Amino acid sequence: MAASGSSGAGRADNGYGSQQPRRRKGPGALATAYLVIYNVVMTAGWLVIAVGLVRAYLTKGSYHNLYYTIEKPLKFFQTGALLEILHCAFGIVPSSVVLTAFQVMSRVFLTWAVTHSVKEVQNEDSVLLFVVAWTITEIIRYSFYTFSLLNHLPYLIKWARYTLFIVLYPMGVSGELLTIYAALPFVRQAGLYSISLPNKYNFSFDYYTFLILVMISYIPIFPQLYFHMLHQRRKVLSHTEEHKKSE
Repeated sequence: MAASGSSGAGRADNGYGSQQPRRRKGPGALATAYLVIYNVVMTAGWLVIAVGLVRAYLTKGSYHNLYYTIEKPLKFFQTGALLEILHCAFGIVPSSVVLTAFQVMSRVFLTWAVTHSVKEVQNEDSVLLFVVAWTITEIIRYSFYTFSLLNHLPYLIKWARYTLFIVLYPMGVSGELLTIYAALPFVRQAGLYSISLPNKYNFSFDYYTFLILVMISYIPIFPQLYFHMLHQRRKVLSHTEEHKKSE
């Protein structure tokens, strides 16, 4: 559940999404229409979040505590990404169900099990850090899918998807780690989501320790995903340049 594919930062192929729309053996007309609508709605939703952040900043004149102005749409549209797991499960998109579930659930976990559950961290600047990274990433990602499904993908969107992660992925991961770290003392003090012995199930769970393990798991996962995305960038953009030259 770490390195959020979340990153907030990202998904496996470019740090921000592995859900590639089919082309050659693509979904049928009905499935394609549904995917276009889904991706348009998700693009619009993250644009609403982006506009909300900008308006709140201009109104307040400060970047502090902006989370509260976009809390509801953030929870709604980030949770809406759970549908991507079903898209893979039903074969609408040719992506791994397990990998997609891991990537989506990592963000949903940070949204609900950390930021929502530990109110004290909601005014931390680290929350804004990953929210901004997620917002820019998702606007680009869902736009990429939409135009790909319509077979009219502007080069600028492709370039942005395979380039901006270089900054956005570390930015998102940093925000996530700092937010989890800020939540630790409050989780420990309140015993949040922890189960102590004795109990009739003879089972114990320490959420504080679990969060520490989540943070540690970023260490091996982040570099692998990041370098994989750099490889994907070279492959995709170099192929595009070669295609342009051949024309």
